[in-house]
Amino acid sequence: MTIEVNGRAASATPRPGQCLRSFLRQAGWFGVKNGCDTGDCGACTVWVDDEPVQSCLYPRHRAQGKQVTMIEGLAAKDGTLHPMQAQFLAAQGFQCGFCTAGMIMTPTRPDQAQRAALPRALKSNLCRCTGYRAIAGTAHGWRGIRPRSSAGRYRFRRRLIACWQRPSAMSAAVPRPA
Repeated sequence: MTIEVNGRAASATPRPGQCLRSFLRQAGWFGVKNGCDTGDCGACTVWVDDEPVQSCLYPRHRAQGKQVTMIEGLAAKDGTLHPMQAQFLAAQGFQCGFCTAGMIMTPTRPDQAQRAALPRALKSNLCRCTGYRAIAGTAHGWRGIRPRSSAGRYRFRRRLIACWQRPSAMSAAVPRPA
């Protein structure tokens, strides 16, 4: 059986009942994550013929003769990131990165029809370490995180550590509205 993964042919004999995710990881494509095996988290989202699917539920044999695109396949051949990948990187729309591939693959669909209904589109993607505001904002193209100078980060970190050591230092660390 042969499928096209990110523009390259991949052929192997699938195990009986093997899902597309385990086939891809077995073939060395590690951009697809093993999150839940039940289709609840979205970390395994890939495109099969430009349609997002959760590869942990998608039987490998159904991908026969189809084009599979993973997070690695979004970037151009010269290594230039896809605009959505660049947005996530620039706006820091991720924290640990485990869910990032699924969060990028879901709203980046080529027809862009899902982008208008982004909350519905991301409903099947779970992030266990952040709120969804940064992710949704990044997918919409908003840049809510301002870069700070390294000196500013250092001062903030010192104040935060002081708060952990002395709770009374909290009033000095948290800026008050004017």
